[in-house]
Amino acid sequence: MSTLTAGYSDVRATNLSAVLGFLRANAPCSRAAIAGGTGLNKATITNIVGDLIDRRLIRETEQTQNRVGRPATLLELDGSAYAAIGMEISARGLTAIAYDAAGGQILRWHRSGPGRGAGPDKTLTATSALARRAMAAVEATGRQILGLTVGVPGLVDRDGTVVLAAGLGWRDYPLKPRLLDALSHPTFSVSVDNDANLSALAEYRYGPYAGTNNLIQISGDTGLGAGVIADGRPLQGNLGYVGEVGHLRVAPDGPVCGCGRRGCLEAVAGIPALVRRLHDDTDDLQLAVEQIVARASAGDSETVKALLETGSWLGQGVAMLANLLNPALIVLGGYYATLGEWLLPAVEKELQGQALAPQAGGCKVALSALGHDITAIGAVARSLDQLDAGRIPG
Repeated sequence: MSTLTAGYSDVRATNLSAVLGFLRANAPCSRAAIAGGTGLNKATITNIVGDLIDRRLIRETEQTQNRVGRPATLLELDGSAYAAIGMEISARGLTAIAYDAAGGQILRWHRSGPGRGAGPDKTLTATSALARRAMAAVEATGRQILGLTVGVPGLVDRDGTVVLAAGLGWRDYPLKPRLLDALSHPTFSVSVDNDANLSALAEYRYGPYAGTNNLIQISGDTGLGAGVIADGRPLQGNLGYVGEVGHLRVAPDGPVCGCGRRGCLEAVAGIPALVRRLHDDTDDLQLAVEQIVARASAGDSETVKALLETGSWLGQGVAMLANLLNPALIVLGGYYATLGEWLLPAVEKELQGQALAPQAGGCKVALSALGHDITAIGAVARSLDQLDAGRIPG
């Protein structure tokens, strides 16, 4: 491709992205409104809109838009041509979600197991079976699959190898290559990423504070990780190992962490650590958290004290992130959101006390509203973000 052609392609992708982004935020709206909102001239808008209508990414709709007389021809997103699939592997089980290009949900499935003790090969078999089922369901709607992304609670390198997933008991497992083989190397993109990274994408695209250009999402499940959006883009790092805040050493004489080291933040502020602190030996974290909520709601002093301690430790991690990255927002997700009523005050106290900048550098702490599907939702967002960037198949 010549430099001139490449330059034209880049400009066109930028223009496509601008139009799709404006419509996603403001639809239904007119061509004139898009021109005014994007700064593109009328001829360019006519060309881009025509192309997007032909590709079934947007469509015309007649609405009055509060005007008298003949209805105006407005534009809205069209989800009939493309869809993305997101999946999560966790200790709770497997989740699969698919959204169309307009953000409409096509499917949402969850199955329990295989679980921590199953091992990666058995989990791969179950994951690929669920993925093939999701692929067939999406293709049956006549939509083209943009991509499939799988989230895993652990270190994932750029090649899709799970370097370490302590909560699953995995080390150095080449998940992406083996998943590609199991799916017979589909024509669309298949990727594997850390669950916290994908959760941050979900918050940035779909959460109550969507569009916050500097945010961090902290996941609280079997592990403790952070996904980072910096200046509107996911922070990736050198090899993709960003956000392992759970393995900051905060208590040198503290308990042994799942990574093998002693005193990690995860070992004192993780949900399994909270459960152990309350002498609960169940392997069912969901049940344990439900019991903690019930006891805390009833005012049980031991439970409330343990939650306060966990919140204080977690707040130390939050303050470190605020000092390092100066985010506008830190979102607590997973079971941290479930327990937020008791954790949040302690987290905010530590943040205000330990952050160097005045008023914690403008950082707000909030609870996620996206629930336990957040990783799979973020996995969907990863593929749809490629579309919104103007990289359209064909």
